[in-house]
Amino acid sequence: MGRILIVDDDPQLRASFAKILVQEGHQADSAATGEAGVEAVKNTPFDCVVMDVRMPGMDGLTAYQLMKKARPTLPVIIMTAFGTTDTAIEATKMGAFDYVTKPFDVPAVLELINQALKAGAFMQSPVALGKTPQVQTQDALIGASPAMQEVYKAIGRVAGTDATVLIRGESGTGKELVARAVYQHSARADSPFLVINCVAIPETLLESELFGYEKGAFTGAASRRVGKIERANHGSVFLDEIGDMPFAIQSKILRLLQEKSIERLGGREPIPVDVRIIAATNRDLEKAVSQGRFREDLYYRLNVVTLNLPPLRERPADLPLLADYFLARFGREMQMPNPGLTTRARKALGSFAWPGNVRELANTLQKALIFSRGLAIDENAIAKACGQDEAPAQGGDEAADQGVDAAVRAFVRSRLAEGPNPNLFDEINDHLCALILQEALNVTAGNRTQAAKLLGMSRPTLLAKIEKYGLKLEVSAHVK
Repeated sequence: MGRILIVDDDPQLRASFAKILVQEGHQADSAATGEAGVEAVKNTPFDCVVMDVRMPGMDGLTAYQLMKKARPTLPVIIMTAFGTTDTAIEATKMGAFDYVTKPFDVPAVLELINQALKAGAFMQSPVALGKTPQVQTQDALIGASPAMQEVYKAIGRVAGTDATVLIRGESGTGKELVARAVYQHSARADSPFLVINCVAIPETLLESELFGYEKGAFTGAASRRVGKIERANHGSVFLDEIGDMPFAIQSKILRLLQEKSIERLGGREPIPVDVRIIAATNRDLEKAVSQGRFREDLYYRLNVVTLNLPPLRERPADLPLLADYFLARFGREMQMPNPGLTTRARKALGSFAWPGNVRELANTLQKALIFSRGLAIDENAIAKACGQDEAPAQGGDEAADQGVDAAVRAFVRSRLAEGPNPNLFDEINDHLCALILQEALNVTAGNRTQAAKLLGMSRPTLLAKIEKYGLKLEVSAHVK
């Protein structure tokens, strides 16, 4: 969901469109003139703008130019009557996200807005690199292993150039984050960055999505349409899963790389475009070339600079760093306490195969955090979140007190990171007391008399504390 600005001189359109956006879960603001829209963009962090072309005073094209100067990566969708389509296309060539003609189809516009919000997030959300992210809210490529250090160096070396980049790695290794990092550290960071998933778009639509079409190019082509590559002029295009691109379209990508031009469907004149291509694949391109499924000349054109992302199994030393990052992030996003991992759980991370790589690790930790109930996440909780009955066997037991100390420290650190709190000491103390009492009840299968004896307190005192902390008397699923 995002905050969206509607700029149009028609009060009825502004009101009805804002109502629709709010019903979809967005926050909607409006402006009646281009001047007001520009001022709003300067003063408010909007996620997307939907703006008319023809308005009294400042027209939409001029307003867009000023908005782009103030917020270069803000996605702007142009609304236009059919007679002013050429003006809207001109705005799109200048970097506007897209345009729609009035009267427009509401579901189609809502889908376009969702695409714009995603594109805006890609361009505006920074990607941190290194051992720990500097800003808690941003996405990050985490790792201190030699393999990841090489990835960071390669991003730094290639980002400032216009060289074509091919990112290779298994599914879930973070290819999209690397593409964003290359874009954000490049000289094109204030220009469009469009993502095209070569698998998600049906083959029959992919060509028109990439290159656009002329009026009458096919049945239903009632007007000229600008493709995504042309819309990204002066910016970057990320071709994800390029190894699955249909063979017939590969020749047009090759022409783009060789001649810096494209042709719209139904068009006869080449259109010059200045875009940087960043591509990614988890396929064996060499094998695809030998089997005739991928053009050899395109392979060599793409393979100018190659960044290879290591699978998670090849950098086990990064597992604890990734686990700490994801638990802190998910705890913050879901507003849940982050109890951390036990020492045995941290050690056990390397015992799992993680075929889904970082994406699978993140999903597993999120699931384990949801079901942790505030308890430190142990190796069996990780196994359960992975869909296994128990964690793989580990060699060399660690002292139990070390595991407890590590879990307590992790919990205390997470609470201290929240900032000053006059009640923090009491809250932490109550949390730990509740854990001790709950574990005593678990060990004794809910027998309060035995639990009181184990803890060296009277039964009435135990009962009072059970009531105070709202403890449950059933045996916890993770305790044997």
